[in-house]
Amino acid sequence: MAHLPTATVAATGFLLRFRSLFDEGRGYVFPCDAAGHVDIDALSDRARRNYFYARTAVGRELGVPAVRPA
Repeated sequence: MAHLPTATVAATGFLLRFRSLFDEGRGYVFPCDAAGHVDIDALSDRARRNYFYARTAVGRELGVPAVRPA
């Protein structure tokens, strides 16, 4: 899973997790609100690219994302 800045996670309080379907413990994590909405403008360029990739890989490489408390 990705490492996120502590301040970003603390501000949102929730994480949107995309877990790998094939490699246990791998996937993508993004700060979000309680409804699972990610502030795309607050992400770095790399995180933004990873977020868009994760959304397109659901069902093929990644599972359906889940909102979890930080």
